[in-house]
Amino acid sequence: MLDLNHIQLADRPLIVCDIDEVVLEFLTPFSNFLRSCGRDLLPRSFRLNGNIVEIDTGLPVEDAMTSELLETFFKLQDQWQTPADCVVDTLEGLSKDADIIFLTAMPPRHSATRRALLDRHGLHYPLLASEDAKGPIIKRLHDARDVPLVFIDDILRNLKSVQTHAPDCLLINLMANAQFRAMAPDPGDGITKADSWTDVAAIIRTHLLQ
Repeated sequence: MLDLNHIQLADRPLIVCDIDEVVLEFLTPFSNFLRSCGRDLLPRSFRLNGNIVEIDTGLPVEDAMTSELLETFFKLQDQWQTPADCVVDTLEGLSKDADIIFLTAMPPRHSATRRALLDRHGLHYPLLASEDAKGPIIKRLHDARDVPLVFIDDILRNLKSVQTHAPDCLLINLMANAQFRAMAPDPGDGITKADSWTDVAAIIRTHLLQ
């Protein structure tokens, strides 16, 4: 079970943010990484498997190769990934009124590299890395505190998990890459879509003032 003992929360709202495609650009730098090793990511559907192809032949790589490429990318993430537009300033402003925690689905073995990357860009908020479902983690984090809770993620599965385990949470669907965002499934009731961190800030501010 993920160790949360080092997380200290004040008696104020909590904002939990996913990392890839939310706080850090992922699809654009991942595409650039793929092209550097003779492959490409085609925006044909909202998934990676089947959409990564060999540039020379146009043939999709095997799913196992997709996993290997992701593993290599995460090892080298500090050479490729950069913050999403406006995220640094937006989180700095929100941090004046709320605690902020990063929750990434990236394998925990890459946490140190990610921590250094985030710190380099002034994103010093606590980082949790787990491949477990996010709903139970956020339920444990928030516990029974009577303060607003916000969760921001690009993947519907994660948002639905939090919706189940923390039903009072404000859920925001954000994806940095506009091309793939256009292909994303509709999040459905109870989840607010945002196109940018400017949108996110306005949604959260309105929620906190209710």
